[in-house]
Formats: sequence, structure tokens, C-alpha cells
Amino acid sequence: MAPRLTPAVRIGLSIAVATGLYGISFGALAVASGFSVGQTAALSLLLFTGGSQFAFIGVIGAGGGGPAAFSAATLLGIRNAVYSAQINHLLRPRGWLRPLAAQVTIDESAATAAGQDAPAEQRRGFWVAGVGVYVLWNLCTLLGALLGDALGDPRRWGLDGAAVAAFLGLLWPRLRAREAVAIAVACALVTVLALPWAPPGVPILLAAAVAALWGGFGRGPADEGLEPDVTPGHDAGDAR
Repeated sequence: MAPRLTPAVRIGLSIAVATGLYGISFGALAVASGFSVGQTAALSLLLFTGGSQFAFIGVIGAGGGGPAAFSAATLLGIRNAVYSAQINHLLRPRGWLRPLAAQVTIDESAATAAGQDAPAEQRRGFWVAGVGVYVLWNLCTLLGALLGDALGDPRRWGLDGAAVAAFLGLLWPRLRAREAVAIAVACALVTVLALPWAPPGVPILLAAAVAALWGGFGRGPADEGLEPDVTPGHDAGDAR
């Protein structure tokens, strides 16, 4: 019997397609920043978190060193550790599924799982979104790297701005609360002011510090801020 196309499965598939396509921009920009096709593919296979990947190649492409690139990527990837605790509580993966679940725990898979009421739908949403994004992101990364390598100078085709556009495309739908918008504006201002004076990679670290301080001293509700860019459906009748 064919698997049921439940609401969680449909949401997971749509997210996988929409998010996976951004991998083309990443692949092209990584090659344009000096990475080989193999190195670019390895970043998506192993690191697999879009914001961190764009930050890493952005720092290297701007002339920054490995420590600054690593720090910037790590700061942007810390949220995945928080998601992992939530997913472990919801799904309780066992055995070989634990490392696989850790690898595909990202914004999209965590949001799809958390938005479902029934445990079975939570599992479906998480795995369909997580594995779907992983497969398509890596395929599109390879495609973008091959295309970027063949196209030559990225400025001829506007690829030098593709990373910024792709990152903003991932971020913008999440800015649904006023506090989130305020944090984004403050971090952008700090980055712009620091760019002429600080070494490559340092401005994004300063922006992350501002966001961390704001979050630490903020008084807003805990559920405000960077909300998922999807509104997962519910399948309360499926409790298997």
C-alpha cells in the first residue's frame, strides 16, 4: 500500500523543495569564494545548516581566517543543539536513528515536527522534512558548485550577491514579531558599523553578541521571535 500523504508529509515535502533549492546559491558562492567542488559538497554533507554554511564561506571569501569562519558558523549553528533536545523529547529516536536524527535536525524539520499534535505525525513531519531537505540541499549544492565553476567570474552573473539574497530569503519569513525585527535591525547596524574597521568574520561575531545580550536581558514572551516560516497542519485524529 502506498504511504499516506498526510498533512505532515505534504508540509515536509513542500519545505524540502523550497529550502533545498537554496543549495544552488550556496554551491555557486562557495566555488566563487575559492572552495573546490569537493570541498563545497563536503560542507553541505557534513555541516548541513544553511546559515552556518553561508557564514563560513562568507568569512573565508572576504579574506578572513579559519578560526573566525569557524566561530561565525558555530554561533549560527548553536540553535540546532536546542532543537535536538526538543526532538529527542518528542521522538525519542533509538539506535542508529539517533545520529541520523541529529544530522537532519534543522529549523525546518524541527518546526514541522513541533507543529503536529499526533506522535505519528510528528515523526512523519520530522523525517520527511529533514531527509528531504538534506537530499535536495546536497544535490543542489553540487549542481550550484558545478555551474559556478563553469560560469567563471561570479560578478558577471550577480552570484556575488546570491549568498546575501538566499540568507535573507531564509530569514525574512521568520521575522514575525516586533522584537525579532528590532534584533535584526540592531545586528545589521552593528555589522555595518564594524565592517570598515574589524577583520573579516569579526562583524558577524559582534552581531551575534548583540543578539545574545538582547535575548539574555529581554523581557518578551519566550515564544516570540524567530518563528518557523511554515504553519504546520494538525492531524489530531491520527494517534498511531
